[in-house]
Amino acid sequence: MTHTPDPKSPQNGWTARAGLTGLPRELRAGLDALPVMHLPKGKTLFRPGDAATGFSVVLSGRIEVFLTGPTGREILLYGVEPGESCVQTTLGLMGGEDYTGEAITASDCDLVMIPRSLFLNLMDRAAPFRSFVFRAFAARMQGMMQLLERVAFQRVESRLAAVLLELAQNDEVHATQADLAARIGTAREVISRRLDSFARRGWVETDRGRVRLTNPAALRRLAETDAAD
Repeated sequence: MTHTPDPKSPQNGWTARAGLTGLPRELRAGLDALPVMHLPKGKTLFRPGDAATGFSVVLSGRIEVFLTGPTGREILLYGVEPGESCVQTTLGLMGGEDYTGEAITASDCDLVMIPRSLFLNLMDRAAPFRSFVFRAFAARMQGMMQLLERVAFQRVESRLAAVLLELAQNDEVHATQADLAARIGTAREVISRRLDSFARRGWVETDRGRVRLTNPAALRRLAETDAAD
C-alpha cells in the first residue's frame, strides 16, 4: 500500500525524535532523508495475507493491530505508539511470514517507513539499529505475554473494569460494545451482559457508544482484586 508523504511534516532529524541514536553519520543521514508520512485516523496499514514491505517507526499517534477469528470475532493484539514496534512486521521482514492481523490507525499518526532492503541492510551493518529493533521487539513480546495471561487467568468482569478505567476521560468511555469486546478478547454479547450487571450495581450508566463511570472506585477494586488473585 502506497502512502503520500505529508509535505508539512518535519523530515529532518526524525531519528532523534524516535530515540534511534548511536548510528554512524552516513547511516543516520540516509534514514533522516526518508519522508515522514501523516496518516489519518482509520487508515488500514496491512491486512491478513499481505507481505511486510517495510519497517514502520511511529513518531506520533497510535496504531492498533487486531486478529480476527473464523467467526468474525476480533481481539486487539496490541497497540503501537512512539518507541514501540509491530511484532508482526518484524517477524515478516526477518522471517518472510505474511501478516495474520490487521493494522489500523487509532488516531492521526506520523510515521516513517523504512523499506525492507534498507531495514535488512541496517540489521546486518549497524549494531545500534539492531539494538533499537530488538529492544522494541522484546517489549512487545512481554506485552503480548501479559495479554495472554489476562485472557487466560483473569475474569471477564475484571478485564472489563480495567479497560473501562484505562479508556475513561472525565469518567466517560466512548467506545462500542464491539470495541470493548475486541480489547479484552471476548464476545460483544458478553460485554452487554457484564455492562448490564455493572449498571444494576450502580457502577456505570450506558448509552449508545458511551459508558459513564458512576463508581470508578468499585471498578478499580474489582480490577485490582482479581489481578492480585
